[in-house]
Amino acid sequence: MRVLMIAWECPSIEPTGRIAALSAALVAAGHEVTVATRHCGAPDTVVDGVRIVHAPAAPGATDDPDLSHTMAVNHLLADTAIRTAPAGGYEVIHAHGWLVTHAAVRLKEHFGIPFVASLQATEAGRHQGYLPGETSRSVHSVEWWLGSEACRVIVPTEYLRWEVQHLFDVPAERVDVVPGGIDPEVWTAEPRAVLSARLRFAGEGPLLVYAGRLVAEKGVQDLLAALPAIRERHPGTRAVVAGDGDHRGALIEEARRLKLHRAVSFPGRLDQRTLAAVLAAADAFVMPSRYEPTGTVALEAAASGAALVVASAGGLASIVEHGVTGVRFPVGEPDGLADAVGALLQDPLFAQTLATRARQMVRDRHSWHAIAARTAAIYGAAVDEAPAFEARRAATVLGSGLPVVFVPPGNLLADAPVVPVGSLRHAVPDAETEAAQEAAWQAGADAARAAMRAEGHLWTEAAAREAAERDAAARVATDQFDVVMAAVERR
Repeated sequence: MRVLMIAWECPSIEPTGRIAALSAALVAAGHEVTVATRHCGAPDTVVDGVRIVHAPAAPGATDDPDLSHTMAVNHLLADTAIRTAPAGGYEVIHAHGWLVTHAAVRLKEHFGIPFVASLQATEAGRHQGYLPGETSRSVHSVEWWLGSEACRVIVPTEYLRWEVQHLFDVPAERVDVVPGGIDPEVWTAEPRAVLSARLRFAGEGPLLVYAGRLVAEKGVQDLLAALPAIRERHPGTRAVVAGDGDHRGALIEEARRLKLHRAVSFPGRLDQRTLAAVLAAADAFVMPSRYEPTGTVALEAAASGAALVVASAGGLASIVEHGVTGVRFPVGEPDGLADAVGALLQDPLFAQTLATRARQMVRDRHSWHAIAARTAAIYGAAVDEAPAFEARRAATVLGSGLPVVFVPPGNLLADAPVVPVGSLRHAVPDAETEAAQEAAWQAGADAARAAMRAEGHLWTEAAAREAAERDAAARVATDQFDVVMAAVERR
């Protein structure tokens, strides 16, 4: 199938991003893909078989566009896609997000082909159900327009499917759930890097990790509120809060107020390799989001081998099956968060079992090969359904005129579906099963030790002692070697 993707994200400068990965997987499956994207200082090119064309720079270019700039970019995007269309044309358009709605609608009309839209979040959802100000209301209206013009809408989770139906009046049969995709291999860290991360951030107790944007909706404040209780039950517990955002300063101040400034690290944004190692070094990855439509970071953590503790919110509830691939807790409840973390810290074998299942789940359901196959099937359905869909739309407009987007006051998501956490019941293994688990665990530990020794004997017990004599700071490696290795081996 010949596919035209319209995206604000620029795969030329984000080669590991969602657009680049999906496009490459589609090409690998035999499809022809062109990505039309905004100006990002890169030339038109072909990467992994994907043809990438860039619109010219728009006046007043900015990374945080206002609506007028967005409109200007959309006109340039549409012109570029028309000018660079191959001789055979396209069969379907895939628009990624509200930012490219105007271009997608114009191109649909110009080429006379259907378009499929992907939404990763909604404006109302980003603001916990409210639309603060005229800009938010305008964005909401554009999202409504996108949903009405698209033959099919793709969302990553069942929760976001509910949002799209509820907010934009899109019938259920036109909304498809395709889980988020990641490359599991990218999130498999080397043992030496995992040990280095553990030495950098952990003490003698467990290590908890959060990674993501530092904004109020991510709920990191709930993790900080729960940490004193966690440390009381599990002395020495430390936490890493990786990422950046408007809420970072307030979170640092809150950690100081709770006397947690020595127990919580705020390293800022970490590069992908470092983050993979930190995730793998964690005894638990904690994602306490108040709103989370996709949960991609949880997938990355699962791919790294971390045990998952997540709020029962939106997309996270779709990813984590309670007591099977992780542990969930009620949204916005620090006490529940503390109990969920405690369930893993007090039973390391159970935590490792959940982490292993989650890692396999990512490989089975969230590889880009699987995501591309499901997406291509939706393209085919859109092509088949487009004539009937457009006929219905035309009849509706002729009979009722252009639709008016009515935005009622108050919380638009006040009746959001609540996903119950449920009780945490995990079977106690019999002696034979427990022995097999222990043997597998020990085999992994032996492999980790052998790999690290093969990498120059950097972190054997003897090397750690020798380093400690040269550098006082390295004494931590000697005093805590067994503690550190226990965490590394479980990964």
